[in-house]
Amino acid sequence: MNLKKIALAAAIACVSYTGNAMAQEGPIQLVSGCADTSCAAAPCGCGQPACGCESVGGLAGLGCLGGDSCDGGCDSGCDSACGSCLGDCDLGDPWTLFGEHCGWTAGGWLSMGYHDKGNGLFNSRPDEFQVHQAWMYIEKEADGSDGLGFGGRFDAMYGTDSQDTQSFGADRGWDNGFDNGPDYGFALPQAYIEAAYGDTSVKIGQFYTIIGWEVVTAPDNFFYSHAYTMYNSEPFTHTGVLATHNASDDLTVWGGYTFGWDSGFNDNGDCFLGGFSATLTDKLALTYATTIGRFGEARFNGVEKGYMHSIVTDYAVTDSLQWIGQSDYLSSEDGDGVAVRDTFGINNYLIKSINDCTSVGARFEWWNAEFGGTGDSDVYALTLGVNHRPHANVIVRPEVRWDWDDDQITGLEDGDDQTTFGIDTIFTF
Repeated sequence: MNLKKIALAAAIACVSYTGNAMAQEGPIQLVSGCADTSCAAAPCGCGQPACGCESVGGLAGLGCLGGDSCDGGCDSGCDSACGSCLGDCDLGDPWTLFGEHCGWTAGGWLSMGYHDKGNGLFNSRPDEFQVHQAWMYIEKEADGSDGLGFGGRFDAMYGTDSQDTQSFGADRGWDNGFDNGPDYGFALPQAYIEAAYGDTSVKIGQFYTIIGWEVVTAPDNFFYSHAYTMYNSEPFTHTGVLATHNASDDLTVWGGYTFGWDSGFNDNGDCFLGGFSATLTDKLALTYATTIGRFGEARFNGVEKGYMHSIVTDYAVTDSLQWIGQSDYLSSEDGDGVAVRDTFGINNYLIKSINDCTSVGARFEWWNAEFGGTGDSDVYALTLGVNHRPHANVIVRPEVRWDWDDDQITGLEDGDDQTTFGIDTIFTF
């Protein structure tokens, strides 16, 4: 069977699984191996539900499969018995290095990883242990609940990810020369002040984009590797002004002006940036974000202007299963009206929480791209990964990734298809 068909079958299976889960009227109730399997009974004698009928790890009714009955009295009843079967996961509160002082907090993380093959999506140093992100930030949230409030944030990082995080202004950006050799260096991805009054806040400076689901910051992504769409079709940062208004508990609206894409503090473009995020039901949220205008002048050796949007749907299939669907569209041209980039991408994520320590996930992506009128090319990628927290400050993210690129536009090491193993560890502080 063609590998591309296998990838498509995997995507269909993911969607089918999601649809089946949505169609269920409620979670399946599993009977435990405890002495009394009646959900109405309380064998511990203190008003607790029967062992096997409480919620464990977000799964209602998942009790000790073949485990001991609720021995030991109320203090060590059903909860401890079932915990011994599935494994307790009490991480506690994470340790912080600096704490909070006068509303300001400071912290960071260290992300170190290894991947056996490169794909050019941040992970560009294959078969080598590396420091991806040594990150520090200082932040104060602008609180407008009691009138006018002020805040801001500044981020600095060092590592191999800096090469993809530095600015791309007309003179290569304010942090583009902070390099240490060909692959390591510094980046300053955020530097802004913020004012808030009531339900409205305004950022001025350089800040992360509101577009897309994946981000640059390692602890905020499920997977070690990145999607083609995120890397090739979305901005990472903006410099300008962005207003945020919380219209209600279920609706947030953005609007502002920026100097293009990833421009640092150079006047490298003129763009509208805006959108909205709406909670449609208690399980479903929808986010639409767009940027329109002149994206930049140096990234493609000429003026690039156009339209780009991202639509992200987040659905809680069950208490422990999350589906995220993302659709991105980008169309741009140069100053003479010649096409620069036309891309369309669809990403599907399924993330299953086993407990507070461990989650498993899958990502399937289809990315369609045309650069400068060269013709359409289709790229597919399937990633399976695990997130495990052995400590409240530690995340370990192993993954296996398969890429298919028949037209060889992405620079895979193995040509038109590739299998990659990767793993990283993140220490937060």
